[in-house]
Amino acid sequence: MSKRIVVCGDDFGMNADIDEGMIALAGMGRISAVSCLSLGPTFVTNAHRLAAHNIDIGLHVNFSEALGSDAEPMPSLSGLILRAYAGRLDPVWIGAQLDRQFDAFEAAFGRAPDYVDGHQHVHQLPGIREQVLAQLKRRYGAERPWLRQTAPGALCGIPLKESIKARIIGALGSGALARQARRDGLRTNRRLLGVYGFDGGKRRYADLLQNWLFNAHDGDLLMCHPAMDCKEGSPMSRQRRAEFDVLASPKLGDWMSENGVRIARLPAAAR
Repeated sequence: MSKRIVVCGDDFGMNADIDEGMIALAGMGRISAVSCLSLGPTFVTNAHRLAAHNIDIGLHVNFSEALGSDAEPMPSLSGLILRAYAGRLDPVWIGAQLDRQFDAFEAAFGRAPDYVDGHQHVHQLPGIREQVLAQLKRRYGAERPWLRQTAPGALCGIPLKESIKARIIGALGSGALARQARRDGLRTNRRLLGVYGFDGGKRRYADLLQNWLFNAHDGDLLMCHPAMDCKEGSPMSRQRRAEFDVLASPKLGDWMSENGVRIARLPAAAR
């Protein structure tokens, strides 16, 4: 039996190039989930186009990046992590941010998100994860979205730098998130694949992708950050285009067949 994995595109709503890339890949069946920055500058404009596709659409909660020139300032990721583990996050600010982001998602799609995760994985941080779980219970009762689990998947053949980064991400809250999700009866993906340094161009991304597919288990989630173009010209935007090109390549089908993998929405048996 083939292994079913969620291929999840992050950062929809951040800019038009990212949105176009996600919509194109969803239409090609190359991604099965899209995580939305519901206060992003292009989110409202393009949400209806994303809704036309048979994919899971999630809320990508954001506490670490200002989205747009007139957006509210946000702390740096490192500063947010330090404040979270020092118990110094303002619960009123966290709650207000979550209210705005959930409300904006619901207004655009007319429904709850299929799942919730975090921009730069902030949904798992102490002081944030408890409020995310409370929001899900308060808003959706028994029909709650699933959560992204960040514990690293198998790392066979993954370079040391990427393996260390994957373990660090998991160490920042995956265990506590998993325990609280089980306590509340919430579904999660099995493990997280796709962690790397967002560099190296198409060839390196293709090599990493083949390793992730080799390591995949049923119910794992492979995150990605593709974009159709790279008008900004930054290294990150160029790497987003590299990801898009690799994910759109006909070779992806061969790599999935070789590794017994297929792209799917989160399988019920793995939740």
